[in-house]
Amino acid sequence: MPNARNTLYRHWLLLQTLPRAPRASSASEITERLANEGFKVTKRSVERDLQSLSTVFPLVCDDSQTPFLWSWSKDAPSFSLPGMSPLQALVLLTAQEHLKDLLPQGQLAQLSPLLEQARNVIGQQKSRPGLGKWAQTVAVIPTTQPTLPPDTKPQTLEILHDALLDQRVVRVSYSSRAAGATKVFDVHPLGFLQRSRVTYLACTINEHTDARLLAVHRIGTAELLDMPCRPPSSETLAEARKLVEAGFADRGQISLIIRMPSFQAEHLAESPLSRDQAMTHPDADDWVEIRATVRDTDQLRWWLTAYGDAVEVVEPAELREWIAQRHAAASQRYASPPR
Repeated sequence: MPNARNTLYRHWLLLQTLPRAPRASSASEITERLANEGFKVTKRSVERDLQSLSTVFPLVCDDSQTPFLWSWSKDAPSFSLPGMSPLQALVLLTAQEHLKDLLPQGQLAQLSPLLEQARNVIGQQKSRPGLGKWAQTVAVIPTTQPTLPPDTKPQTLEILHDALLDQRVVRVSYSSRAAGATKVFDVHPLGFLQRSRVTYLACTINEHTDARLLAVHRIGTAELLDMPCRPPSSETLAEARKLVEAGFADRGQISLIIRMPSFQAEHLAESPLSRDQAMTHPDADDWVEIRATVRDTDQLRWWLTAYGDAVEVVEPAELREWIAQRHAAASQRYASPPR
């Protein structure tokens, strides 16, 4: 005999998943959604549930076609109960784990009750035991050598998040690595960008309108001013994002030609450098030639040098010469014993 508590929970999930008219769902669609939440019930059971619940709740059934379609009445009051489905709980906990550095710090405390509820919901899923272990069964693996995140002052990050949420100017002191000095200026925040373990604040500075990037961990003090931000152009944040993606240097588009051992190039056959990438068959030395239209960025150059002698840049000539100089300098350094 079905557990009364489980039946009540199933009814709550069913009501949660029903759309509002004119959208509608069939009993088969609802059965599949319940199965995704861990309730293995038949379509006939769902049809009985819908018939029973329609006597209490403002549900409507369109029986003018087959299969019948169910929905909340167009004029029904909003249905909201302090509950959470297993799927919602899983998404919330996953977001907390992977997006915590990008979420507004001042708002995280308000999520604590929801996060605790999510953990309780996951822990009670006896019918789908793998749900509670999901965090241990998936992982995001970095493609570069992992490093520890730089130290960032929590209070500074909270002020920057408030400035972005309230669209206000913030006065910061910033230690520039390039200039080797600390400067104070007013910034108009545009957004946050994360590259590896470093978070950058995209902004405009003082009276300037071009996008700048500030490494958040180099911001010493931050003071929220009672001054609205200058409205940015629609392209400004996109420009800042491209700058971070390029490794802070973009020399323009090039027609790249490289040679690699075929076994090294296998991953590029599956995940190409560009949509127009072309790869030749292995030659007598079992090397392949790869042609692709890419942008000459620092990110590209770091990627090429990381292969060492397992890649040869054929064109463009300027990039080939740059790579050759880097390898020659490294060879000369390794030719002598360490100091």
